[in-house]
Amino acid sequence: MKRSDFYYELPQELIAQEPLKDRSSSRLMVLDRVSGKTEHKRFYDILDELHPGDALILNDTKVIPARLYGNKKYSGGAIEFLLLNKRSLDEWEVILKPGRKAKIGAEFVFGNGELEAQVLDIVNDGNRIVKFKYDGVFEEVLDKLGEMPLPHYITKKLDDKDRYQTVYAKNSGSAAAPTAGLHFTPELLKKIQEKGVNIGYLTLHVGLGTFRPVKADDILDHKMHSEFYVLPKETAELVNRTKENGGRILAVGTTATRVLETAGAEDKELHASTGWTDIFIYPGKKFHVIDALITNFHLPESTLIMLVSAFAGRENVLNAYDEAVRERYRFFSFGDAMFIR
Repeated sequence: MKRSDFYYELPQELIAQEPLKDRSSSRLMVLDRVSGKTEHKRFYDILDELHPGDALILNDTKVIPARLYGNKKYSGGAIEFLLLNKRSLDEWEVILKPGRKAKIGAEFVFGNGELEAQVLDIVNDGNRIVKFKYDGVFEEVLDKLGEMPLPHYITKKLDDKDRYQTVYAKNSGSAAAPTAGLHFTPELLKKIQEKGVNIGYLTLHVGLGTFRPVKADDILDHKMHSEFYVLPKETAELVNRTKENGGRILAVGTTATRVLETAGAEDKELHASTGWTDIFIYPGKKFHVIDALITNFHLPESTLIMLVSAFAGRENVLNAYDEAVRERYRFFSFGDAMFIR
């Protein structure tokens, strides 16, 4: 299967540069994965698509302000850090720009000296392992000095950091938001529960591999980056109970989908688990857990559109995307949503 099989034309002006004032008022395309038929609604209409006894599974990861601007200690050369994965208490895997300034032993300083870092090692793709030094609590220092790592296609600065967080974000560690969840408000979640839909949470810390393009012509040659996840016991039990009672499992986003399908790939029954997943879902892959999917509109030729195509059918998805372009939907992280049933 070729990368080009997942290409579509997208006018630049349809890439959403900022979130809507009201999260739940974004547009919602409903796609029937059997017939390929579509409907056009608003996101708050998702209530009509949910049934009592269903389970809605959300990724409660929290985006950290992972982009830091500083200088090389002693020489003063400018540097940019992008935090990827926490390795231990004060050690992180990071992307540095410009990388040539970051040899082992190199030291950097941020802010007015509140934060310092030293390069310990060089790893895959030229990323660095660095050790931070600071006074106080690292998260508080990072919140003061760091910026939200918005995707490269968003060129407008975000005024309110919380708009790149879901309203239920809890566990810090992501370099990018699980954007399908950005459409929910506390009021909408309350209405969903009042309808008899159960809500479960899991955590997958989203890495920048989410935005990394597929470069291989044959998608089977693409290597996924690993991301850390936690599937709690109560969520695993909710999924099992819902299945037993004939309810549907509705995943909010490709991140929740990847955790559920990682944990449910071999067993019919889910169990609590913690670990790293590099699962790559593309057409031909069988889904073991999810029955419906809430997602955004994804980049052409990305692993995300490949996952959605695996669930709904490549032709259905590309036809729906072409329709979304004609209907002037807003695309990508701050864009509109799709419900695939």
